Amino acid sequence: MKRNLQIVALILILAVMAYPLVWMITISLRTADGTSLRYYGEVWQAGPFDRYFVNSVVVVTIVLVGNILICSMAGYAFARYRIPGGKILFFLVISMIMLPKQVILVPLYILMQKLHLIDTYAALTLPFTADPFNIFLIRQFLVTIPPDCEEAARLEGAGELTVLFRVVMPMLKPALAVVAIHTCLINWNSFLFPFILTNTTSMRTLPVGLALLSQGAHSTDWGHLMAGALIASLPVILAFLVFQRQIISGLTSGMTR
Repeated sequence: MKRNLQIVALILILAVMAYPLVWMITISLRTADGTSLRYYGEVWQAGPFDRYFVNSVVVVTIVLVGNILICSMAGYAFARYRIPGGKILFFLVISMIMLPKQVILVPLYILMQKLHLIDTYAALTLPFTADPFNIFLIRQFLVTIPPDCEEAARLEGAGELTVLFRVVMPMLKPALAVVAIHTCLINWNSFLFPFILTNTTSMRTLPVGLALLSQGAHSTDWGHLMAGALIASLPVILAFLVFQRQIISGLTSGMTR
């Protein structure tokens, strides 16, 4: 009886979570003359949709590489070294997780403007190459791993960078999978910062381009918007399906302390 209730509860949860996706697909296929894929072709051809796609790929790639390198080094330092004021610094990192990013929008815009970086890839990537959640996750994952392999590498004459990249990074694969999907998801779907920090069509990312593309004179073109949103969602969905085991392993292994 208990197992049957669990199955029913899981089915209900799945139905609730899947409904938005089903609704999005239904709207994207529903045209005035029936059901077709017309909206998908029109979205790809209407405006520089391919340029939006390329911009999103470039931004996510740069931010992802930056997060993997910077957050791995920071998390490693917090987990393995006794840094003067380290507890205070780590508390500040945790505090930044609780701070809404919208709070820094105006100061960030002013900074980018003074550096003459508005409407460039630098404005879309540099402020986001280190995420406090990723630093926290990697640090928590590392404290669950004994430092024996690292000490053995140092006894063999390995330097700190060699220890980090040749010994620690391979052990961080589950955590880095979570970092990767979290970073890709947040930055791929980011709308507010790319909207504020860009002002030309050539630098817009997919969410901004789709929002502006679907806005009519008096209403929203839901068919084209849903078709574009589904196309934009496919890379993230595929990434999760490929790395789902590593993501689950990283989430369950890195939060024990």
